[in-house]
Amino acid sequence: MSNRLNVLKTYKLYTGGKFSRSESEHYFQVMDKKGNPFANLCRASRKDMRNAVAAARKAQSGWADRSAYNRGQILYRMAEIMEGRRDQFVAELERTAVSRRKAETETDAAIDRLVHYAGWTDKYSSIFSTVNPVASPHFNFSMPEPNGVVGIAAPDDMPLIGLVSIVAPVIAGGNTCVVLASETHGSIACTLAEIIHSSDVPGGVVNILTGYRKEIIPHLASHMDVNAFLFAADDPGQKKIVQENAHLNVKRIQCYEKTDWLKDNAQSPYYILDFQDIKTTWHPVGT
Repeated sequence: MSNRLNVLKTYKLYTGGKFSRSESEHYFQVMDKKGNPFANLCRASRKDMRNAVAAARKAQSGWADRSAYNRGQILYRMAEIMEGRRDQFVAELERTAVSRRKAETETDAAIDRLVHYAGWTDKYSSIFSTVNPVASPHFNFSMPEPNGVVGIAAPDDMPLIGLVSIVAPVIAGGNTCVVLASETHGSIACTLAEIIHSSDVPGGVVNILTGYRKEIIPHLASHMDVNAFLFAADDPGQKKIVQENAHLNVKRIQCYEKTDWLKDNAQSPYYILDFQDIKTTWHPVGT
């Protein structure tokens, strides 16, 4: 039995709160730092992407209507479960050619970042809301409201802390998202999906697709039911495609490039504000 067949784990897509294989039934292999295959990833198709957007849209209103405190509880629960599986994340990061020490640092930072945004869910609205002075007999209020469905192209470097740092503020603000995972480190995103699935996050709030981004990005960026796009990958060509396609329904675009996700300035309530609309209400007073 010395020459056993190497049985590779096949990671599934995560859409609508369920793990499923790609509609195309295609997959591709990911390699460890020695160039050996260690897992299979599903290769998402355009139909998988459309299903993910539909799931995100269906979940968005219910997620936004939850109390901010409850959203914070759920993000904190994600941190709790990730803490319990810390060794697994460290081992997966070590496969990406980083040392154990760096893998431990990144994992700990990802857990802490979830706690950070869990604390902001019921505070950012108070900070960014205003009562505006006006010359007419009205009360005038401005307050943030979530954009809706956000498309995300995840970073390839620092695949765990980078992914957590962009997903957490998006969902903390009441948005839902469709994530195109890193092509080279997509297994880490799939393991994070297992954390999300176990931590009371409603189905459809976070949807994670693996595959070749060049096949999906043009269609996600041009999808009429996606309200905003966050581009954090290091690919100028794909960035240009997003910018050219997003204008079709005037999507908000944020590009986080060459960001050191371990630094303190990589976490801020302003990352939540990046995917909020400021709505202003006029209320008449007097007679």
